[in-house]
Amino acid sequence: MIRLWIYRVKDVVIVLLLFAAVCSLLGVVGVTTPELPVGENVGQWIWLGKSTLFSAACIIITCLLQLVKRDSLQKVICFSHFSLYVSWSLVLWGSVEAVWGLRQLYGFSTSGHSLYALTGSFFNPGPYAGYLAMVLPVCLHLYLCACACKKRSVCYKIEKVVVAIAGILILCVLPATMSRSAWVATAVGCVWVAYMHRDKSKWNVLWKRYKRQSVLWGMSALFILMLGGVGAFLLKPDSALGRLFLWKITCRAIVSYPSGCDKGFAFAYGEAQEDYFAQGDYAEWEERVAGSPEYVFNEYLSLALKEGVAVCVTVLVVIGTCLWMGAKRGRYGICGAILALLVFSFSSYPMHFPAFVIAGIFLLLACGVGDFICKPLILCVSLILWMGGYTEKWKLEEDACRKWVYAKMFYSSGAYKVANKSYGELYPALKEKGVFLFEYGHSLHKSGFYDESNKYLEEACLYTTDPMVLNIIGKNYQELHRYEQAEAFFLRSIHRLPGRIYPYYLLANLYAKPEFYRPYKLKEVSDVVLTKEPKVHSTAIEEMRKEIQRIVKGLE
Repeated sequence: MIRLWIYRVKDVVIVLLLFAAVCSLLGVVGVTTPELPVGENVGQWIWLGKSTLFSAACIIITCLLQLVKRDSLQKVICFSHFSLYVSWSLVLWGSVEAVWGLRQLYGFSTSGHSLYALTGSFFNPGPYAGYLAMVLPVCLHLYLCACACKKRSVCYKIEKVVVAIAGILILCVLPATMSRSAWVATAVGCVWVAYMHRDKSKWNVLWKRYKRQSVLWGMSALFILMLGGVGAFLLKPDSALGRLFLWKITCRAIVSYPSGCDKGFAFAYGEAQEDYFAQGDYAEWEERVAGSPEYVFNEYLSLALKEGVAVCVTVLVVIGTCLWMGAKRGRYGICGAILALLVFSFSSYPMHFPAFVIAGIFLLLACGVGDFICKPLILCVSLILWMGGYTEKWKLEEDACRKWVYAKMFYSSGAYKVANKSYGELYPALKEKGVFLFEYGHSLHKSGFYDESNKYLEEACLYTTDPMVLNIIGKNYQELHRYEQAEAFFLRSIHRLPGRIYPYYLLANLYAKPEFYRPYKLKEVSDVVLTKEPKVHSTAIEEMRKEIQRIVKGLE
């Protein structure tokens, strides 16, 4: 009796340890670092490094307990019921995120962004909504499984209640995110789960009996979906048009770099947008919605641009294979979550967040392969992260980001000499961040170090599409009396975002220089400054126009 009790305790401990191993890794979604600059998620990568070590320890202890139980070697190595551990971990963290969002809606917690009330643990409601959309199909699957189970034990009743509460919490928050991508992703994932859980015998009988009515209902549903699509477009029309234009330019960039651009998205996209507007054959709405994006808002196009079309196709084939395996094994909740993530990835950027990267990998593994390789995989990843020094690297980057906050204060207050020193010390750790490089370059420009400023601003062009980088480079060349180069960069800035008035103003000032006086060009760009309708009227635009009027009158 005692021995049986000991074995049961060991089984419970093994289950808890394995759940902790999975849950801790997926728990990266709950890590926030508000003290760091907005959008920085290096704190989550640090958590990943620590959680992999914790997970590895849990797995090692589990294997030792299984060996004491004299389990077979196959059972010791395999991660039995891995999909269930992933499912319940996602339900747990999805519930945490839903409660987090409700607290933000009712003012009990602060959001991660000054412009949005609802962000959960993220800094933007878009990725937050996407995470909830990914979890909801899992909740639906577990609920339907609990309902279909013939056993009426207390455990199944508890499971049913828990997943029902989790699903209701998510449904309470999801509409408030105002994320159309997440709504569509949720609908696709949940409809697929519900369809796979259908009673085929009853379904066939009902189809034969009500075929005509079913067709009519289907057509009505399709019509309603079309109306919903139109409504979603009209809800934020410029946002939708902006996405379409963004994808259009990205496709042009992919054509230029079919094997992938090793210089990154920002460089390739900025180059493609400049070329497009330089041709002059574009619609008025394209100029209006064009911007300087940080992301493609389409993970497939992003992958094709950065890594190449062949890599993108390979990844899609792997995902499709995993979905087929998961459907064959009856893991409909896992597959529904993957489908929701795939749909959401079509119009957002989830793979730029550690939470989605880890969740996506675990979902693919949970389709079947994870049952056999997850234990050694987690152990290997833990070893690589710690032996390779990645965790230490992330820690150094986090410390640098904290110091960057203080450097920003000097930069914003105009103490450029002190800011330059701080930025110079932080450069080795933050040299791949476009915003940091721009601030460093701009601070050097304000200090009169024009050549050195251009060095860092040209590096910034690889990591940001902001045309202000081009403007400052042009101003540096102007101060160095290299007017042809200054003109070239001002023109690049105009072609990148022709809706901006500021580069026209800079170009007009350049043409008014006695050393580079161009009367016909000056008149042309001056007319643009004085007559062009800005997106947003401001005092800065009025001041620029007054300055140009003064310059023109002075030259008459």
